[in-house]
Amino acid sequence: MSGRGRILVANRGEIAVRVVRACHAAGHEAVAVYSDADKNARWVELADEAVHIGGSPAAKSYLNTDAILEAAKYSEVDAVHPGYGFLSENAAFARAVTAAGFTFVGPPPEVIELMGDKASARTAATAAGVPVVPGSRPVADTADALRVAEEIGYPILVKAAAGGGGRGIRPVRDRAQLEEVFAGACAEAQSAFGDGTAYLERALPGARHVEVQLLADEHGGMVHLFERDCSVQRRRQKLLEEAPAPELPESTRRELGEAARLLGNHVGYRNAGTVEFLVAPDGEFYFIEMNTRVQVEHPITEAITGVDLVAEQLRVAEGQRLSLSQESVSHRGAAVELRINAEDPDNDFTPTPGEITAFDQPGGPGVRVDTALTRGDRISPFYDSLIAKLVCWGADRNQAYARAGQALREFRIEGVASTIPLHRRLVEDPELLAGPVHTTWLEERS
Repeated sequence: MSGRGRILVANRGEIAVRVVRACHAAGHEAVAVYSDADKNARWVELADEAVHIGGSPAAKSYLNTDAILEAAKYSEVDAVHPGYGFLSENAAFARAVTAAGFTFVGPPPEVIELMGDKASARTAATAAGVPVVPGSRPVADTADALRVAEEIGYPILVKAAAGGGGRGIRPVRDRAQLEEVFAGACAEAQSAFGDGTAYLERALPGARHVEVQLLADEHGGMVHLFERDCSVQRRRQKLLEEAPAPELPESTRRELGEAARLLGNHVGYRNAGTVEFLVAPDGEFYFIEMNTRVQVEHPITEAITGVDLVAEQLRVAEGQRLSLSQESVSHRGAAVELRINAEDPDNDFTPTPGEITAFDQPGGPGVRVDTALTRGDRISPFYDSLIAKLVCWGADRNQAYARAGQALREFRIEGVASTIPLHRRLVEDPELLAGPVHTTWLEERS
């Protein structure tokens, strides 16, 4: 792909809108895909062309490699951008895209494969000299797991090697619980990810979840764009993220960035990716996984650095050099992202599909809303319940949170329950405002 091209956006929702806009800003045409449920969607309207790819269930549309490739051939595109979720970290899909003669807007398939398997990713990190959480090789069965767990020490986490996004993880406090859950955890992994392989990792109570954004090109350019703190979670699913990580010593910030670059160079990374770490209470940090795609929370990095991450993804896919160097990247102020989902936080986060009867977005300095929805649209039961991402920037952390509070007071969504009431409580919570929290902080307060 070079010059003015045509790019197929193999995704839906707010990320599809985001990528379509980035394509247009870069002078490219954008081709959307859509399922039966999404035929009148916002990204379909914004794209230069739209192709129907199947029924409403994701397996019949957004997870259907053959349908997406047929759409790419029909619309004569040059490249395919996978967004996040769905097939974005599927090495077989990336190979199929390139085998069909299109550019895959992401890392090489072999890197996706290497870093998508959590056990091989740990091995790669160790070989690169990046510290990893004490853990194991893949374990064969319950008896093997019990032996390994004694060596690592409890509490531990049973992790699906092919898991991701916080899924495929079972916390285990002692030997009796490991005996009880290990076989079931492997069976769940097989069902969810098509791979029942599991490994063990020591749990780090009180640790923060801190991730580093990477960009890399094929000419040897490799930069990190600082870090994001993603410790406000429920069942290992992120609810609120902020950048930069609060109260992180500058020495740790530098070491995290350099560790991410070290790993990226070691595996031959290209395009956008995120290296995720746990930062223990004593300040030591450990690699946990790498996401080989653009992240849901990428806008807060854009807010503090001024770098358009999707634009850089497209540049790299075209074979160009990154438009920035490590020396030219700096961060300013602070930003927070709140995931507004169609879920009822006061009823165990039960999903609430249905029609949005009112949708009033907030505005003002430093306020950004990424969404594909408006009044009259429907939240489909077939897909993720994300309604919008509210991103607020401020000259400092206090101003970012103050703007988030004001924006949440203005944000009105009716017809479906949403997580806005929870976020209103979070952005005014004295403990959260006082400084960093750990990954189980929210659950321990519930």
